[in-house]
Amino acid sequence: MASHSDTLVVFFGATAGANGGKLGSDERELILLVWQIVDLHENKVGKLKRTLVQPDSADLSEQCKEETGLTAEELCKAEPLESVLQQFYQSVSAELKSLGRSSYTLCVDGPLLIRQVLHPEASKKNLVLPECFYTFVDLKKEFHKCCPNAGPVKDLTLTSMLDYVCIPAAVEQEAGMREVKNMVLLILHLLTEPYNHTFSTFETVNYKFESGACSKTEAVDSETVIRARGLPWQSSDQDIARFFKGLNIAKGGVALCLNAQGRRNGEALVRFINSEHRDMALERHKHHMGNRYIEVYKATGEEFLKIAGGTSNEVAQFLSKENQVIIRMRGLPFTATTQDVLGFLGPESPVTDGTEGLLFVKYPDGRPTGDAFVLFACEEYAQNALKKHKQILGKRYIELFRSTAAEVQQVLNRYMSTPLISTLPPPPPQMVSVPVLATSPFITTGSTRDCIRLRGLPYTAAIEDILDFMGEHTIDIKPHGVHMVLNQQGRPSGDAFIQMKSADRAFMMAQKCHKKMMKDRYVEVFQCSTEEMSFVLMGGTLNRSGLSPPPCKLPCLSPPTYAAFPATPGMLPTEAALYQPPLLATPRTPQAPAHNPVPALAYYSPQLYMNMNMSYTTYYPSPPVSPSTVSYFAAPPGSVAAAVAAQPAPAIARVSNAEFRFDSWLNR
Repeated sequence: MASHSDTLVVFFGATAGANGGKLGSDERELILLVWQIVDLHENKVGKLKRTLVQPDSADLSEQCKEETGLTAEELCKAEPLESVLQQFYQSVSAELKSLGRSSYTLCVDGPLLIRQVLHPEASKKNLVLPECFYTFVDLKKEFHKCCPNAGPVKDLTLTSMLDYVCIPAAVEQEAGMREVKNMVLLILHLLTEPYNHTFSTFETVNYKFESGACSKTEAVDSETVIRARGLPWQSSDQDIARFFKGLNIAKGGVALCLNAQGRRNGEALVRFINSEHRDMALERHKHHMGNRYIEVYKATGEEFLKIAGGTSNEVAQFLSKENQVIIRMRGLPFTATTQDVLGFLGPESPVTDGTEGLLFVKYPDGRPTGDAFVLFACEEYAQNALKKHKQILGKRYIELFRSTAAEVQQVLNRYMSTPLISTLPPPPPQMVSVPVLATSPFITTGSTRDCIRLRGLPYTAAIEDILDFMGEHTIDIKPHGVHMVLNQQGRPSGDAFIQMKSADRAFMMAQKCHKKMMKDRYVEVFQCSTEEMSFVLMGGTLNRSGLSPPPCKLPCLSPPTYAAFPATPGMLPTEAALYQPPLLATPRTPQAPAHNPVPALAYYSPQLYMNMNMSYTTYYPSPPVSPSTVSYFAAPPGSVAAAVAAQPAPAIARVSNAEFRFDSWLNR
């Protein structure tokens, strides 16, 4: 519009449910619109217009019936929202032309009608709103400028504002018309002495969500962030922005959360431009996205930065291109090249700037993860790419789905970050020049009850949730002492084991944290021994009846003597295991030193899970023996064949299947 100072259109609406301060909080549809024009130059008013709106459901709440006096029969005869908005636009334009004015701005009693009702409902019904509904004046804020002593903006009502300036309220009987007349009286009063107010502050509604990158050094106000739960896993940042339509999300302010396996967990952190919009977002708790209701809770700036913040120049450069659609590719062969990916996508899905629009996700040592992000210039190209979902590249099917700038950053953070639990002690001086072998930590067996078992964890629980749950007791965790137990499908089982520094510390932890809440579940905490822990990590069970052995009883083929470090005087054998990095980097056959032999360590080999945010992760049940295990940890020649030959046929079949699953995952 050319100008915002010509005319105000005073605008009021009511829904079939809650109204007033809770307008829009229950997702009910518009049933009433009332408006009147105010000429700001001549201080004149136009005709008062009132129209009913036919909702999809004519079920009116008792509050609505009492406040509006409307009935379902009246609404069934009304026009639908699309027709009513068209009538409004034509009526205002014609009247404006007769007054000789060129532009107008809506004036509302608070932002709820525009932000919480009109835009969300139009979005759900796929209606395109006229431009006039993207700019408005909030009468309460304008009044507060003239009368700052009248009280906080959020506490102002039409009645209180009229009482403050000593204006008698209108006595109109029909709901809606009464409110509009009172708003007009207040506007005309502010235009005259002693205020001579100029309406110059105009609020806007974003036309679309802008994606972008966020730096970890950026300051994020905790009063602007929410957590949305229950999202469909296919949801993109644009889908989430559509759910919050009418509220202004900060640029790059949607961060999809990933679970421990790197997959979306149905949650997102959303950052709004200010606390007012955040508070309105909280009112959308349990509103619907399709057939699913979405839970909305408060969150912190630290949580948002943890998910969306990044420091990678590579990511910043990749995301620097504006207005790009991002697609994530998952399950790529580790040998896949840029040309392989471009050829897979084909000419109908040209990647932006060719190879520059393709970002492979890698581990810190340069190994591929099987993930990649691709930029497309428009929605059509992205849709063509999504048609390739689950098609074959090499010998693998590739998953493709929409992604976001925040997810790009989060995935890179997850793979490139250091292990979460950084409780390793500094190396002794005598070990500075000793090379560290990249191998997994050892689990020693013993009957000392210096471990705890957590049972009943939320399936979304990550290492950081366990640390928050333990509180001050985290200082008593041994290095590499957190063991997440996963089921046969690689998903969290709800169990975890923690190795503590002593039995006393484990006892105190179990006493203080038993049945303490984590998220919305209480967690059982039991003291146990390393031996009991090892049984469970090997596939056995631990319950009140005692220990049950693993279903597959093949012997563990760890070497009888093995030192990860050359032995150093004054260094205990178990200290060597404390300095091991949590990931296997390269296969290496360890050699036991000739001097100072190290006592045997019973090592139960877990399936490797390449997630650097976890200090240690175990699949449940772990295959007791696999070719990969033997390749990393040397066993005497022929011991594998001898062990397999000694087992009954059913047991061999079970191990073979486990080995096949593990090797298939390892050789992706």
